Amino acid sequence: MQAHELFRYLRMPELGDVRQYVRTLPTNTLMGFGAFAALTTYWYATRPKAIKPPCDLAMQSVEVEGGEHARRSALLSSDEPLAYYYDDVRTVHDIFQRGLQVSNNGPCLGFRKPNQPYEWISYKEVSDRAECVGSALLHRGFKPSHVQYIGIFSQNRPEWVIIEQACYAFSMVVVPLYDTLGAEAITYIVNKADLSLVFCDKPDKASLLLASVEKGETPILNTIVIMDSFGVDLVERGKKCGVEVFSMREIEELGRAHRQKPMPPKPEDLAVICFTSGTTGNPKGAMITHQNIVSNASAFMKSTEKSFVPSSDDVLISFLPLAHMFERIVECVVLCHGARIGFFQGDIRLLMDDLKTLQPTVFPVVPRLLNRMFDKIFGQADSSIKRWLLDFASKRKEAELRSGIVRNNSFWDKVIFRKIQASLGGRVKLMITGAAPVSASVLTFLRAALGCQFYEGYGQTECTAGCSLSLPGDWTAGHVGAPMSCNIIKLVDVQEMNYLAAKGEGEVCVKGVNVFRGYLKDPEKTAEALDKDGWLHTGDIGKWLPNGTLKIIDRKKHIFKLAQGEYIAPEKIENVYLRCEAVAQVFVHGESLQAFLVGVVVPDPDTLHNWAKKKGFEGSYQELCKNKDVKKNILEDMVRVGKESGLKSFEQVKDIVLHTEMFSIENGLLTPTLKAKRPELRKYFQSQIDELYANAKITDTEKADLYRGQFFTNFILGFVFNAIH
Repeated sequence: MQAHELFRYLRMPELGDVRQYVRTLPTNTLMGFGAFAALTTYWYATRPKAIKPPCDLAMQSVEVEGGEHARRSALLSSDEPLAYYYDDVRTVHDIFQRGLQVSNNGPCLGFRKPNQPYEWISYKEVSDRAECVGSALLHRGFKPSHVQYIGIFSQNRPEWVIIEQACYAFSMVVVPLYDTLGAEAITYIVNKADLSLVFCDKPDKASLLLASVEKGETPILNTIVIMDSFGVDLVERGKKCGVEVFSMREIEELGRAHRQKPMPPKPEDLAVICFTSGTTGNPKGAMITHQNIVSNASAFMKSTEKSFVPSSDDVLISFLPLAHMFERIVECVVLCHGARIGFFQGDIRLLMDDLKTLQPTVFPVVPRLLNRMFDKIFGQADSSIKRWLLDFASKRKEAELRSGIVRNNSFWDKVIFRKIQASLGGRVKLMITGAAPVSASVLTFLRAALGCQFYEGYGQTECTAGCSLSLPGDWTAGHVGAPMSCNIIKLVDVQEMNYLAAKGEGEVCVKGVNVFRGYLKDPEKTAEALDKDGWLHTGDIGKWLPNGTLKIIDRKKHIFKLAQGEYIAPEKIENVYLRCEAVAQVFVHGESLQAFLVGVVVPDPDTLHNWAKKKGFEGSYQELCKNKDVKKNILEDMVRVGKESGLKSFEQVKDIVLHTEMFSIENGLLTPTLKAKRPELRKYFQSQIDELYANAKITDTEKADLYRGQFFTNFILGFVFNAIH
């Protein structure tokens, strides 16, 4: 309602008695009434609009008949999973071709040099260069009629997408490599995937590959293409071991001179061999088809179709590794709608500068970055007043979130959160997180502070990327959404952990058009992941919530028994202990011959000093970590948080040791996806673990638990023995 409409309303004859009454009021009262009317008018004009859930069933998923209590997305009108969103998009090649059409040859891929603006390559130029690269591969003997694997060993940059599109245009298969895998794993992948040609971004990666050839470890590799400039020494070095070294420009010129017409793939053809970094053993090559990718991207489009559809005005910031499927799916959605992709400079420390320059509208993130953002925001609030204001403002906006309202123009946005939003460029419309669990409190705060649609998904490489996703209109945290429309989900009994499907708990199993074909040349591992009916067994324990969403509550893998027969899931316990203020990392360990757990804790360098000061301790980080009383207080804090979170007595650690070096990829204790390498951690800390067990004393309660467990085991064994004889 505009101001003149309000005054016209007040002059209506029906309000004559009201006007007469108003004339008798004191001046202050009239002024107050005027101010109230003005504020009411302003509120009406700027009142927030709620995003309604995209289906009548809101977040409720629907059980599939005859599917062993499997559930499908409520967005579907039938039990048939969604295979594609657009009729003319069936392959990843089709995705780019559609983007080329709807973009009107607008900007496609962007890059920048330090302190420079972004430079853009058009959709047509990307298409032309991709066809040139693909034509060069054909000229050098690659044949689309056979399954041909092409390696890409590079950080995110325009050439990555150009090479990928070249492979798809001529029905070849992309095999991404990344340096955090380590030289040994890269050698393994080159041999496993029969990579005779690898594209590298930098000369040092080419040198690493040449070294493996020189040692006789990768005899199949005979061609390396380098994107950056390099010296003749690499060319000469390659000649000596039978490897041809080309520049990217040479390959494009070769293809331009021998231009061929694209030979597009079919939906069932392989698109990517995505090697996953397991916590043990060699990486496994997940075989992902074009249909897998298109269905997963289509399901995301289906989920967000009523709240966000990208256009040529939208921009994605690309910094999460293209070697992983999460980033690839997001980029497919963006390219399909003719939007732009701006790549970071290659240094994560410069990401904030890239964000301010690019001003993205789409921003995929991982929980590790969200935690850093959260810590930085509250770290900059250097007084109790500022922290109180942050908390108060977030609570007001959280109330709006619960009503389905997402906005960045409220009073609290303008006064409190404006700088936070500006730090991401000020234009973010959509964020999505996945790949690892994220704290409900962190996610809720950032949803409130950033004022954009913020989705959380769950999945793994074996189901292409995602199998469940939060839906617009439900911005509550603590779950990973409902089944995506490209698959169905069921929970299967894990009796040894007392998780039963009848109670709505069990191992998460996925079936649909996004489920991978299997592991490359590894039928044994494939059979472990895929059962005879096509269900992918994820190894994660889930729970159905009353509103139809899925909550991940445990992990089936890495479970072990204590001496008294109790099953332990250490990752669940570690996630609980990470809520402690002074704890940055924790490794929980147990053995079948021991009745209790012990742990290795890395105190948080950013919070330990302030935390210790509250407890009355002073000193440097190293000094505090050596202080026995500090260790005692950290252990007490962990046990308290564990108890509050519902951990049973046998799930609590009995003793800990403090370690000052963070677990990392570099020291071999984390995988490239930042998961704990449990066997390596156990081996690395074996002496400390032995000492903890030697020094710890068992309480009477623990002894009783142990004896009960041993008695029960002996009773069962005796019963079986007598029955046999």
